[in-house]
Amino acid sequence: MSEDTIDSLGRFLTLADTGEILSITAEDALSLVQSGELPAIRIGSARQWRVERVVLESYIQAMYEESRRRSLWQGSDFANIPELSGGQILRAD
Repeated sequence: MSEDTIDSLGRFLTLADTGEILSITAEDALSLVQSGELPAIRIGSARQWRVERVVLESYIQAMYEESRRRSLWQGSDFANIPELSGGQILRAD
């Protein structure tokens, strides 16, 4: 999906649009919404789920930050302590 297409979608995105932006299926987007991981609202008489574009952008940024922190954690000396690494001893290669 190009930037021009994303800009033309408006403030609220369907789950299909959300899925396309995230490169997942609409069903996967629905799962994210139902789990509470991706905030969404129900709009209109059909009460269909909509994700606000700025919320989706914030979600994407949060996933980048989580990935960055996980990478830093796995590379740290503390990641070798079983109590702090989910019971696993991680070894750097």
